[in-house]
Amino acid sequence: MILQGFLPAREWMGIAEIADEFKLSRPTTHRYVKTLVALGFVEQGAKRKYRLTQSARYVGAAMLNATGLPSVSFPFLQALRNEVRYTVSLAILDRDSILYAGRVCGHSRGQYAADAGRRMGSRVPASCTAMGKALVAGLPESDGQEWTQETKLPSCGPNAIVRKAEFQAELELVRQRGYAVNNEELVRGMVAIAAPIQRGNDVNVAIGVAANAHTTSVAALVERCCDALLATASELAEHLDYNPRMRWRNT
Repeated sequence: MILQGFLPAREWMGIAEIADEFKLSRPTTHRYVKTLVALGFVEQGAKRKYRLTQSARYVGAAMLNATGLPSVSFPFLQALRNEVRYTVSLAILDRDSILYAGRVCGHSRGQYAADAGRRMGSRVPASCTAMGKALVAGLPESDGQEWTQETKLPSCGPNAIVRKAEFQAELELVRQRGYAVNNEELVRGMVAIAAPIQRGNDVNVAIGVAANAHTTSVAALVERCCDALLATASELAEHLDYNPRMRWRNT
């Protein structure tokens, strides 16, 4: 559980921060963290702060590989990337974050801004991403409202949505139009669109296309890629079989 609290935007955490995040006592948190350090999953840095080791990231990637998501989805991600030339990713919802379950980097000019620091097994705040919005919007409506009320909406990129009422309105837009957008909400210089991959009434996976904001606007990305994105999401829904019992709750 503690490993899930470390994010790119929160790479280093102290005992007090971890305890507050997971509602644990500080002595209990300290014992857990010491165990994780001994196992090689967490390392201590300056000022008694901790971060994940590369070993922990390998465990996350191995977990994803075990689901079959990366291998099944790769041909579809690659085909979409070849069509639109932008970076294409797959993600699942994990508490307040998304976990990248697949990624094929784009060929278009200036894609580095859209690709930097995000690989399979990486996690980022769900509220700041198009795929995260698509996944939360795909929860049963009462669960989506509960998720929003219980989740801190971080100010990652310059246009991040941090007000809960505004985020709820954004989720309703996603449900109405069938796709979500990210307009420099995660990082400056990146725009994205994403679609839910729906099997029956369940949305457990999302697919997204990301581009450099300095060469492509959100509107242009929607116009160029949305139809192909939605078609790929529909195709993938026929091939993926990923249905976790608990998609976002801590319990």
